[in-house]
Amino acid sequence: MQHDAWFFVGVFVFIFIIWIATGGPLRPLAFSGPTLAAPQELGGGTYLSLPRAPYGVGGSNISLPGSSSGTNVPGGSVTSLPTFIGGSVFGTPSPYRGIVLMSHYVSGAGATDPKNEYIEISVPRDARVPVNLSGWSLVSDASGSRTVIPKGTEVPTSGTINAAQDIVLSPGDRAIVVSGQSPIGASFRENKCIGYFSTFQKFSPSLPQNCPVPSDELAAFYGPDYIRDAACIDAMQKVSRCQVMLTPPPTASNACQNFVVQYLNYNGCVTAHRNDADFEGNIWRIYLGRTSPMWRTKHEIVKLLDMNGKTVDAFSY
Repeated sequence: MQHDAWFFVGVFVFIFIIWIATGGPLRPLAFSGPTLAAPQELGGGTYLSLPRAPYGVGGSNISLPGSSSGTNVPGGSVTSLPTFIGGSVFGTPSPYRGIVLMSHYVSGAGATDPKNEYIEISVPRDARVPVNLSGWSLVSDASGSRTVIPKGTEVPTSGTINAAQDIVLSPGDRAIVVSGQSPIGASFRENKCIGYFSTFQKFSPSLPQNCPVPSDELAAFYGPDYIRDAACIDAMQKVSRCQVMLTPPPTASNACQNFVVQYLNYNGCVTAHRNDADFEGNIWRIYLGRTSPMWRTKHEIVKLLDMNGKTVDAFSY
């Protein structure tokens, strides 16, 4: 055992002599602590780019899902820019290219009444981000006309001045953009009561007639004496959806007349159904407010530009 102890002591002394001979405590390595390699970037050396806000207005510093330098479509596939006869160019692509789309057709182009001339703009369901259209522009390359998309009213109220707000299309929404002036004085989103406006104004294309059924409204809002008013029940079964009754039936009871005045019109319908899950539609009616047509009947190039003047979509005919 004693010989083994002296053997280990000799080994340590030998190692100590070698350490001193090679620089000992004066070696630079003696002053450096342990080091770790710098971590690599996540995702194979790329960073994830996210939108700065729930929706944008076409700024060049915005990175949107499914877009890269304005040349991607939803899903990320790269598309080439369209070319036009005569040397006209698409222009600088917007970050919203492939995310906001036009119908590539002008309905009623060159119409005598600009209220009958319109195009459609949509945001696909897989776009994943809502888009603010207010401040964007529609441009006719043929005439050089440029018209800015205005603000609108989410839920208009009849008989009052409605507050204006930005027009935002969520994924799956679309907009009918009419060249002329609004029959109700503002751009608006469709809702389940909007068909009542058709009683007094003409819309192109026609408003949906999906208002609540008058006889169902009577059953819901007449009150406890509903079943005793057979004459009112019969009268309401003859009234069409979205039909404003200017005068209640002359032989109707006071309760029946009150029901007609309160519920069978646009404002009354909105008051009764604004909180319904199916109240809000997915279509905006946007009016450019022009007194003359925006588009030629032929030899035309239609462009949609974002807030920064970059081209979102374009087509020719």
